[in-house]
Amino acid sequence: MKGFLLLLRRFVPPYKHYLALNVIFNLLTALLTLFSFALIIPILEMLFGLNTAHYEFIPWGNGKINEVVVNNFYYSVQCIIGRYGQSTALAAIAVALVLMTGLKTGCAYLSAFFMIPIRTGVVRDIRNRIYTKITALPIGFFTNERKGDVMARMSGDVTEVENSIMSSLDMMFKNPIMILACLTMMILLSWQLTVFVLILLPIAGAIMGGVGKRLKRVSLEGQNQWGILLSNIEETIGGLRIVKAFNAENKVRRRFEDENETYRSIITRMQRRYELAHPMSELLGTATIAIVLWFGGTLIINGTSHITAPKFIYYMVIFYSIINPAKDLSKASYAIQRGMASMQRIDRILNARNTITDPETPKPLDGLNTAIAFRDVCFRYGETPVLSDINLEIRRGQTVALVGQSGSGKTTLADLLPRFYEVEKGSITIDGTDIRHFRVADLRALMGNVNQEAILFNDTFRNNIAFGVDNATPEQVEQAARIANAYDFIIASEHGFDTNIGDRGCKLSGGQRQRISIARAILKNPPILILDEATSALDTESEHLVQQALDNLMHGRTTLVIAHRLSTIRNADLICVMQDGRIVERGTHEQLLALGGAYKHLVEMQSF
Repeated sequence: MKGFLLLLRRFVPPYKHYLALNVIFNLLTALLTLFSFALIIPILEMLFGLNTAHYEFIPWGNGKINEVVVNNFYYSVQCIIGRYGQSTALAAIAVALVLMTGLKTGCAYLSAFFMIPIRTGVVRDIRNRIYTKITALPIGFFTNERKGDVMARMSGDVTEVENSIMSSLDMMFKNPIMILACLTMMILLSWQLTVFVLILLPIAGAIMGGVGKRLKRVSLEGQNQWGILLSNIEETIGGLRIVKAFNAENKVRRRFEDENETYRSIITRMQRRYELAHPMSELLGTATIAIVLWFGGTLIINGTSHITAPKFIYYMVIFYSIINPAKDLSKASYAIQRGMASMQRIDRILNARNTITDPETPKPLDGLNTAIAFRDVCFRYGETPVLSDINLEIRRGQTVALVGQSGSGKTTLADLLPRFYEVEKGSITIDGTDIRHFRVADLRALMGNVNQEAILFNDTFRNNIAFGVDNATPEQVEQAARIANAYDFIIASEHGFDTNIGDRGCKLSGGQRQRISIARAILKNPPILILDEATSALDTESEHLVQQALDNLMHGRTTLVIAHRLSTIRNADLICVMQDGRIVERGTHEQLLALGGAYKHLVEMQSF
């Protein structure tokens, strides 16, 4: 329950006015319930002739309010009986009972009415926070997480929070108010019976609480397994071409079926424990009522209680009205335990520490004036060193190329510049200022990226090219497409620039996707370019078209190029050869060939 209260403190404050209205109408519902049940007493007393007293009207304000209310109520009933007879009085009380029940149910509806915006709003806020956190976390966070599991937390876990915790909010606020109101009236009627009840109820609550704790543990297992299932589906769909190429359909199907069976087993255990809540609460509630009925009846029979038989029946009616809220409260506690397991998984994202942060007093950054410098830069993934003692200067307007074998650290070195990862030792500076002293958004605004795999979105050509550039005009988008050699195939498509390109650009060829990616970078017009093997996955003709587009893009900009195909970087101002996270050679194409070292070996292998 402590975790539930912390959850409310985190997410409910923006909706406190709705919560206040909910509490007000819950109080009215409880009071109307008590008063409607109170009408039973005069009905019983009149039927059995137990009350022969004569009542006189007492002016309001004379005496205790409760005594005045009771006296004047009986006086009114007495007047109705005297004028119209017992049958009419019973009918009048029955009508009053119906009217008060109508008011009670109306207040109960309004209490739920004002709770709904809290439920839907909190769930929306949780989704927004998760999405914001996902976009803010560094790329390194997702190297240790399954994408499918992250998706499961944002979809399945948030839905579980909505279905369990949020759907239980009304019960959590309504039922305690009803229980408290009923207990207060029970104490006024008979404190001896109520003390006995207060001894019994915690015992029943403790029994049910133990089942709820076990339910949370099983629910956490279930949500973790659901994340594994989603990851499996995501990997299968993403790698379906390979699955089919290697005839591995049966293998992946067996793996999925095994994991799905594990999930079914966990959910079966969880649902069985959840379904145990109602029969257990029914049994414990009935047993408690039976014990109270025996104890109270014994007191009345022995004459050791001041409570009369009609009041005892009213007392039992009130006590029975506690049982249903108590059962609902126990069911709500089960649901909350289940939902808190999902919230625990959500908090693994919300509470994840973002290591890429803005400085408290950021320095202004309006462009690149002199040079980018890497000074004694070191970096590691976990315990695995990736870069060691990197020293490199990229002057404004230069094109610097990084070459070397796969795994030599080229892409990691380029990813440190826009702070996708944080430098472990050493520093990277722009015009002599450490990049950690700038706002991350200002730093990345200077840079344009074109990657080996063109990352496009399921949207139109126009929106993909204008991605990240606010208020781009149609003319600017078209000009960027022309420079990237993409205009002709865009215009030839069904709806021109408004044609949807499919999931990740699946309707386009590799060369077309890459040229759209280049057009996006051209429209951004950044002073610094990072090209990560932008042509390595293309055929010769597509490579030629893309290389022309890249030449147009690189003109007049500071460019860091990662290349496997050495023919694309012959004219670079500086070529750095990397091995095992270190720069082992540097110079122009001709200088490196003359050295006869690692670069010449790479050239000869590609020529062969």
